[in-house]
Amino acid sequence: MPEFTWAVFPLLGIVAGVLAGLLGIGGGIVLVAALVALLPLFGVSPDAVMHVALATSLASIIVTASASANAHRKRGSVLWPTVAWLAPGLVLGGVAGSAWAIGVDGETLATLVGAFCLLMAARMAWPTRSTPATAPGDSVIAPVPRGPWLGVAGGVIGAVSAVVGIGGGSLTVPLLVSRGVATVRAVGTSSACGVVIALASAATYALVPSMGATTPSAAVAATKAFGMVGHVHVPGAVGIGLGAWFAAPYGVRLAHRLSGVALARVFAVALASVGVALLWP
Repeated sequence: MPEFTWAVFPLLGIVAGVLAGLLGIGGGIVLVAALVALLPLFGVSPDAVMHVALATSLASIIVTASASANAHRKRGSVLWPTVAWLAPGLVLGGVAGSAWAIGVDGETLATLVGAFCLLMAARMAWPTRSTPATAPGDSVIAPVPRGPWLGVAGGVIGAVSAVVGIGGGSLTVPLLVSRGVATVRAVGTSSACGVVIALASAATYALVPSMGATTPSAAVAATKAFGMVGHVHVPGAVGIGLGAWFAAPYGVRLAHRLSGVALARVFAVALASVGVALLWP
């Protein structure tokens, strides 16, 4: 395989980084579909590709979401008290969801991811009347959700995100918006939460094979792809992360120029496109 072929990962990271800054989804919702198509070219077997795509997406999101969160932090868009309340649940859910997904066959995972994308696309395309469209510069007092209920919500968000290979934005953003948070602040807060989810989930995907391999894990272990650590394709994750780190600030700038309604609709289109691609390959 020509060496320049590896450049596809940083290029994919640029796309993911823009989406991370713009939508708070860590790029994962697009990365999974792209990696399913690309990874077999790098030696990942068809039986293992869905699991490796999920794990690699999550590993790259550590960098992608970090870049996005940092850019949003500089603009005052991250609600840190809300992140702190969500974090314990995000960690526990991420570990549990990843451990469960490792034992599920790839076709089932693809169906779950595709259906999830379409469901969330519909939710974001037709937001409720209470959806705020204000940005940090607007003269509105910003609510900051707090409380133990966020820990429970974080557990659900972390588990679902680990199973579908995303940073949790498609759940965290609607949750915060429903509590009165402006969309751009919800995106910034979601980016910070994505770092927590990605760390917990990617670590589990990387370590679980050594803790007792199931049949899908055995397929991953048998793959001849270069640079595998557990279920994570490290070269792919690093390449995507580098591209995303460069591009995420540009997505953040765009997010601060669009209304909440426009962001929600862009979000819906991205989700629906990936859902269709996974359900009808």
